[in-house]
Amino acid sequence: FFGGLFTGYTIYRNLYTGAFETASHLLNAQLGAFNTAVLIFSSLTMALAVHAAQTGRRKRLITYLISTMALGIVFLYIKFILEWHHEYVEGLAPGLHFTYSGPQAAHVQLFFCFYFLMTGVHALHMIVGESVMAVLLVMAWRGKFSQQKYNPIEVMGLYWHFIDIVWIFLFPLLYLLGARF
Repeated sequence: FFGGLFTGYTIYRNLYTGAFETASHLLNAQLGAFNTAVLIFSSLTMALAVHAAQTGRRKRLITYLISTMALGIVFLYIKFILEWHHEYVEGLAPGLHFTYSGPQAAHVQLFFCFYFLMTGVHALHMIVGESVMAVLLVMAWRGKFSQQKYNPIEVMGLYWHFIDIVWIFLFPLLYLLGARF
């Protein structure tokens, strides 16, 4: 699914480079960069959770799962409450409320279609990850994991790293297209 989105984005970015660059300048690259740091740090805490599970350190596993979840919530808060809300208020949300009237407005709106779809699908994957981690947290609290049984934590770690990797591609594609900090 992401492959199709990235392909479509690349095709239209090459067709309408100027409009996509203009639209990219309307995004808050500083918030995007901060969110990138949040996700990279969450990858670290997730890796530490996997290590804690592998070594049978239940309290550390719980601490690192909570830390990873908290960082995920910070990311989602910034994305939805700060960024998306601001973009909606500014009239950058595609559809009936799109009010950008600068040059190539239709192509700027196309950029924002990709932006909201790609970041929305990414956020949906994060919400699923948060939900699964909540279940794993309860299981860890109940002592369901040991040095011999930690595979669910390891698989969750792989999923979480996938989410982070996708963001590592989304950030420069969306925010750094001629961005100024």
